[in-house]
Amino acid sequence: MPHSAPTAPILCTFANDDELQAALANFIVRAQKESIEKKGRFTVAVSGGSLPKQLAGLIDNPAVKWDKWQIFYADERVVPLDHEDSNHLLNTRELFSKVPLPPQNIHTIDPALADDLEELADAYEKELIREFAMKDSARFPIFDLVLLGIGPDGHTCSLFPGHALLSEEDRWVAYIEDSPKPPPRRVTLTFPVLNHAARVAFVAAGAGKADVLHTILDEPEQGLPASRVRPVSPGHLYWFTDEAAAAKVQYPKTPFKL
Repeated sequence: MPHSAPTAPILCTFANDDELQAALANFIVRAQKESIEKKGRFTVAVSGGSLPKQLAGLIDNPAVKWDKWQIFYADERVVPLDHEDSNHLLNTRELFSKVPLPPQNIHTIDPALADDLEELADAYEKELIREFAMKDSARFPIFDLVLLGIGPDGHTCSLFPGHALLSEEDRWVAYIEDSPKPPPRRVTLTFPVLNHAARVAFVAAGAGKADVLHTILDEPEQGLPASRVRPVSPGHLYWFTDEAAAAKVQYPKTPFKL
């Protein structure tokens, strides 16, 4: 099936964190079910920031088939895996340590390559190729689900406003040495990978996200990185937000239903 133009974002808002987390968990379980039925596994990319806390609805959830998950990082800070800045440590602390997820199903960067960012990014790209290239022959990997957050400047993953990486069209994984937000050295999935996913779900909560969410959804022509995440058809883009984050958004909201 040829890829066509991006589909419009679907914005779902919730009164509070509990409702948001419950709906997000239901959405993820539905995506998992469809993916496992189709190909026997569920490929997921996760980020850091406030996102891992919002995945609490997956803990003690009998519908989650953790042994079928293959988890990658949408971006990672180039630090030891037990460092406070590590997205892997954050996700382990908030989620992975609380669920029966086989450790071999979590694909981390190799901190031993930290002195050579190009080699480290290449090694992580090879990890993706091992998972995707033989099974889904395509120019880019097709994740079943990518879970993302946003920064107050509109960045997502480690794709920052005005940075040269925004125009990367070939690499699956790129590195950045000059992140405007510390730590400066990171690796990140690129827009072609994000935009070939079957589903991308952004999660944003709190009044601190209200201004940037308005710009991302109502003024996409401003070109903020999060606005550039628009999966090509048949992919879908979802926003899960609370009412405080969506307070200034004019973009139409869609009632959440599975």
